[in-house]
Amino acid sequence: MKYFLGFLTLLVGLNTQAQKKQVYQIFKANGKKTSYKKLLKAAQKADMVFFGEEHDNPVAHWFELELTKDLYKTVGKKLVLGAEMMETDNQQQVDAYLKDSIDYKKLKKTARLWPNFKTDYKALMDFAKKHELRFIATNVPRRYASKVYHGGFKALDTLPSDEKKWIAPLPIQYDAELSQYKKMLEMMGGHGGENLPKAQALKDATMAYNILKNYQKGQLFLHYNGSYHSNFKQGIIWYLKQQKPDLKIVTIDVETQDNLKKLNKKHLNKADFIIVVNKDFPRSY
Repeated sequence: MKYFLGFLTLLVGLNTQAQKKQVYQIFKANGKKTSYKKLLKAAQKADMVFFGEEHDNPVAHWFELELTKDLYKTVGKKLVLGAEMMETDNQQQVDAYLKDSIDYKKLKKTARLWPNFKTDYKALMDFAKKHELRFIATNVPRRYASKVYHGGFKALDTLPSDEKKWIAPLPIQYDAELSQYKKMLEMMGGHGGENLPKAQALKDATMAYNILKNYQKGQLFLHYNGSYHSNFKQGIIWYLKQQKPDLKIVTIDVETQDNLKKLNKKHLNKADFIIVVNKDFPRSY
């Protein structure tokens, strides 16, 4: 990520030079161009901010780190970080790393880190460590999502009670008519059947549950997740709203286009702010 950050520093500067090689453009939900300054201002007023990334997009990871730094300047210790990329049963290892009880080598050995953790997410966790912020592992352990994929929600009923603490409380509320879940089935051509979006719903429900469990009024919870988990304010946010409908939530989405002058219609209303990255910008893996 250090390589990309240096590269981005050079290229992002070009955004200030009209009509030259542009790396990104920020749009509002309605497709109107906006600025990072306005995005930051909206995020500062929120209870929760969901950064919906493309996992292999280095511009997204750079923005995540910059937004984290800028929000910390405003709210300080009231900032709480959380991530889809860490699973609930690895919270102990995360906390140990934040307290310097274990080093990165031990964290890598004992926690199920994503392959791109070191390049794309370690900087976020290290920021939390440096400033003594909480970093919450919100996602369901993948083995339980796999159970649902193969056996539906009923497969969770047989879990021992000490394992159920890693997932959202049962039964899992589920709305099969949400457009994102329906689209998931369409994208997969029906592969996996109705259990595919249910496995996704388990992740969404568990992330929402852990976010609420670790949030207190007056804090600002910044969550990093794949955009599909928060686009159209569905996924995680749908579950949050079932419990706390008055939460002030700001969503961010990252997309790629070959033309940065206008937001593609298919991306309208995906989030409060859509960061569009030049499609020719290199991916991180």
